[in-house]
Amino acid sequence: MTDKTRVAVVGGGWAGLAAAVEASLRGHHVTLFEMAGQLGGRSRELDVNGVMLDNGQHILIGAYTQTLRLMRIVGVDIAEAFVRTPLRITDVDGLGLRLNPGAPVPAFAAAVCRHPTWKLPEKVALLRATGAWALRGFDCEPALTVANLTARLPLALRDGLIDPLCVAALNTPATDASAAVFLRVLKDALFSGPGSSDLLLPRVSLSECFPTPAARWLAQEGAVIRLRERVEQLHPREGAWLVNGSAFDHVVLATTPTEAASLAGPVCARWARLAAALRYEPIVTVYLHSAGARLPEPMLALRSDAQSPAQFVFDRGQLGGPPGLLAFVVSGAQPWLDLGIEATKLAVVQQASRALKHLLREPAHVLRTITEKRATFRCTPGLPRPAMQIAAGLNAAGDHVQGPYPATLEGAVLCGVCAAREIARRGTRAGSPD
Repeated sequence: MTDKTRVAVVGGGWAGLAAAVEASLRGHHVTLFEMAGQLGGRSRELDVNGVMLDNGQHILIGAYTQTLRLMRIVGVDIAEAFVRTPLRITDVDGLGLRLNPGAPVPAFAAAVCRHPTWKLPEKVALLRATGAWALRGFDCEPALTVANLTARLPLALRDGLIDPLCVAALNTPATDASAAVFLRVLKDALFSGPGSSDLLLPRVSLSECFPTPAARWLAQEGAVIRLRERVEQLHPREGAWLVNGSAFDHVVLATTPTEAASLAGPVCARWARLAAALRYEPIVTVYLHSAGARLPEPMLALRSDAQSPAQFVFDRGQLGGPPGLLAFVVSGAQPWLDLGIEATKLAVVQQASRALKHLLREPAHVLRTITEKRATFRCTPGLPRPAMQIAAGLNAAGDHVQGPYPATLEGAVLCGVCAAREIARRGTRAGSPD
């Protein structure tokens, strides 16, 4: 091991695990530090009445190339772990946008033309808008919000497609969300190749999708994983980095932005200020149970308004969980949290009884409500995000780090991979700002 580059990865979420796997693939000796008792970061398992479930619902899409690549490397059978379907954004009546398999551009155009409730002028408006975005390379003024970008589209399109897509992808309301990031997501999801827009819904826990197999793979490769060990000290000394007193040639800081700002502050104050300045959007997941309930699809879109908090509902019975268990997801949930979690739970129960009344054989009751107050950063126009490079030999990784994507699993994994690939770059001695 003495001839190998000694790499410390601080943080065992998806970004940290991606960095650790990529660094191991490149022949480095990796030590991963995680202060919690389990890997996975914000994507973790919880005990819900004896059933282990994820702390929230996550969707992968076919365009998540780096995430799917690393999953295969660590031994995940994608076909077994996920329900994969062409993109569907449909309601309880089966109405909505349904893409057929094949090349994404004609599939999207055909799906728009087939949409059962949009009128012809609305379909033409959407196709013209997406065509114009494509001609501009899916680029726009950095200051634009999604609401600004789509202001001329008919209300039915904004309510039925744009706003749900925006809050699902960016976890930021369209009135505040970055149009530039939204367009990049559309470009990669809808127009980057066959299968790019496919939905991949996990039917195993997210831990089994990547963190647990990655840990097994890393152990087999000789990496060291230190759970329940918080990194308290990080500073340069004699061309190396000291992490809790141990020397490493390179460090990947894959913690939360707050933790990263604390550790990196003495090295690069400007980087730490950017990380600490990020603001966040919450996500609330309400698990309801109704015996015998089964949705027509594993995931359905819901109409969200002042009385109805959730934008999507997942049938956990079709995704590896017990029958009758439904997960209602409230993204961009701050207005509802301002009303109180009890009011939010009650509103979701009432929404379920209205939207799914023909599918619920008995009234739904709340099993568990999970609130992630800092689920993702607020993806606003022109947001200054901290760079990957902090100093020579010190990189940052995470979905909050400067990059093309919002706070998604692919964003985290991609940044982790890039941080690991940067290790081979020759730079100045450890500790000097890059």
